[in-house]
Amino acid sequence: MKPAQSRLLGDTSAEVAGLIATLYETDRRLQELTAGQVDAVAGRDGQAFLLQRAQENLRHSEAARQAAILNALPAHIALLDAEGLIVSVNEAWLQFAGGNSIQRPGHGIGGNYLEICERARGEGASEARQVAKGIRAVLGGRAKTFSIAYPCHSPTQQRWFQLRVTPLAEGSAGGAVVMHVDVTAERHVEDSLRESERRFSDMLGNVELASLMLDRQARILYCNEYLLRLTGWRHEEIIGRDWFRLFIPPDSDGATRKGFAALLGNLPAAWHSEREILTRAGKRRLIRWNNSVLRSGAGDITGTASIGEDITEQKEAENRIKRLNRVYAVLSGINSLIVRVRDREELFREACRIAVEDGKFRLAWIGLVDRQAMRVKPVAWHGVAEDIIRRMPLDLADTGGAGRGLAGDAIRERKAMVSDDMTLDPRVLLKKEALERGYRSLAVLPLLVADEAVGVLALYAGETAFFDDEEMKLLRELAGDISHAIDHIGKRERLDYLAYYDELTGLANRTLFLDRMAQHLRSAAGGGHKLALFVIDLERFRNINDSLGRPVGDALLLQVAQWLTRNAGDANLLARVGPDHFAAVLPEVRQDGDIAHLLEQWIKAFLDHPFRLNDAVFRIAIKVGVALYPDDGADAETLFRNAEAALKKAKTGGDRYLFHTQKMTEALAGKLTLENQLRQALVNEEFVLHYQPKVNLVRGKPTSAEALIRWNDPRTGLVSPARFIPILEETGLITEVGRWALRKALSDYLRWRAAGLPAVRIAVNVSPLQLRNRGFIDEIRQAIGIDARAAA
Repeated sequence: MKPAQSRLLGDTSAEVAGLIATLYETDRRLQELTAGQVDAVAGRDGQAFLLQRAQENLRHSEAARQAAILNALPAHIALLDAEGLIVSVNEAWLQFAGGNSIQRPGHGIGGNYLEICERARGEGASEARQVAKGIRAVLGGRAKTFSIAYPCHSPTQQRWFQLRVTPLAEGSAGGAVVMHVDVTAERHVEDSLRESERRFSDMLGNVELASLMLDRQARILYCNEYLLRLTGWRHEEIIGRDWFRLFIPPDSDGATRKGFAALLGNLPAAWHSEREILTRAGKRRLIRWNNSVLRSGAGDITGTASIGEDITEQKEAENRIKRLNRVYAVLSGINSLIVRVRDREELFREACRIAVEDGKFRLAWIGLVDRQAMRVKPVAWHGVAEDIIRRMPLDLADTGGAGRGLAGDAIRERKAMVSDDMTLDPRVLLKKEALERGYRSLAVLPLLVADEAVGVLALYAGETAFFDDEEMKLLRELAGDISHAIDHIGKRERLDYLAYYDELTGLANRTLFLDRMAQHLRSAAGGGHKLALFVIDLERFRNINDSLGRPVGDALLLQVAQWLTRNAGDANLLARVGPDHFAAVLPEVRQDGDIAHLLEQWIKAFLDHPFRLNDAVFRIAIKVGVALYPDDGADAETLFRNAEAALKKAKTGGDRYLFHTQKMTEALAGKLTLENQLRQALVNEEFVLHYQPKVNLVRGKPTSAEALIRWNDPRTGLVSPARFIPILEETGLITEVGRWALRKALSDYLRWRAAGLPAVRIAVNVSPLQLRNRGFIDEIRQAIGIDARAAA
């Protein structure tokens, strides 16, 4: 029964009960006064009253008053005696009985209401029998009240009534009051409310939203099916239970309780919130709540009502996007860095800074492998003091992981190592330090160059499980880019090195040596003193290289460079300027005689030094050409060229060393001009063959011929072989000119035979340089293979 109905029936019952109590009390007093024995009494004035008549009058008066009161009540009321007979009804009962399917003929005064109800048939019969049973219980004292709701419809109207039975007097079984109250309006309100609740419940049941109501003590008053499905609880298990104890994680209990208190205070800041709840299995779900307060009819706040959206996956996706954006920022920043950086140290330093400042990592460091120490050596870091870097386990030795850490594992296995929770990972040895600095997860990525791990990139995040598959895919790409940059910078450094240094000996090459010479020349000019430049040639080096092989020749050159470095005292004064040529500078010369004395000592000491090659000892002689500043040139190029000219002259003349002279320079210039003209002569086919016949004097006929090469210079005419053959041999052009001479002699021989002329043998002179060429025999075969008659 609803509250409105209870109040209505309660008010009516109270009035009827009061009326009956008055009637009984009056009758009781009259009975006490007369005890049924006195017919009359005297009043104050001595007049006699007939008590029985007075009693009847009083009863009629009270009955009339009772009927008036009952008729004024909205309820349909009948008074029953102990047997169920109707002893009194009001007008509303009479009108009501005609349309009530429970009532049958005999429903007026004197009718037995129990029999009427028990004999009822058809519609409403079952409710009528329940009424009879309830009335008997009240009349018999077995129940204080009985109540039942039932429909009473007509073709034009639907109505509902509430029947209530109470005793005529408290504690008495002498009769009962039967009331029928029209509750149609209340029923309509109930149905409307029930339908509204159904729709509201259906709506909350069909949408993916959690609905929750709590009282002021945070006890659960209501929750919808979605919240139950989400958390894994059943309805009967949580209604009336403490919301905080069941659903709120311990680490956020305090903040959530503060928010609840603020909501009970109806503070706007508490109307919307995002808070985690626990499922029955202990998993966390993040809910975005929209909150309001529940109020009583008087306007007092009685609790809270909340509608919540599960945003766990959405928030995870947002966080994943944020993490990816952080990694993308690092990737973009470091790739931009790689494009412009030229220095390895700058690359490492800036890459760590970008990872921390743009990627929001707590710490980033880069380490390179030190194979001798068998450790990873940190070379750059950002985001932490140096002390923790020094304490990290960075060994590469296989010590069972105790001192190696994830960096050593990444190097050894050449793959990324990830720790989702550093405080729980047994591979992480500095757990306390990690916790103090806010490190929660770690990724260590190997830097691979030519499939070899040369270093690591380590990144520390403040979130657990930060490095998922998508992040690691990008970070592997990042490590690959850094590795490529290391390789690129290494190759560029090597190219830069090779541009200025000799790869074999480590000495300066000609370019760097001339740059250093220019610096020494400026110092000599400023100091007003001389400078000496030496160009050194190793004698018989080509023989050693050709006969014993290039590795032995390289070993000799390396030992020579080491000897020169020890005796010069400074490798920056030396250079390797040719296959078997070295150069040295003496920055300050006080007297010319000192140079000659120094050279004598050098040459003797060099010749006395044993060079060990393939378990054999070699003594190597040298020749030296010398040029002096400022006598032989004012710049490095001129001095170097003049020292080379002096060396060539010393080799030709058999001298151990030779100083440059002006006449030597002029001769060298003439040779250079002639060399250029000879190259052009070969291209322009200015060479010709003259054939010197051998004649049999007895027969008077030629037997053979010797092919003699001549140069028909268009500027001067025929040039003597004695002038240009030595230049061809010195410059190596003799090989190409010799091939031309062989082809030309064969061509002329075949042409003569084709013309019917007598064939004679032709001798073609070759240079010793041609004979040293290992491909010389093949060149001969190729030349005579063009025609079967060529070798006849």
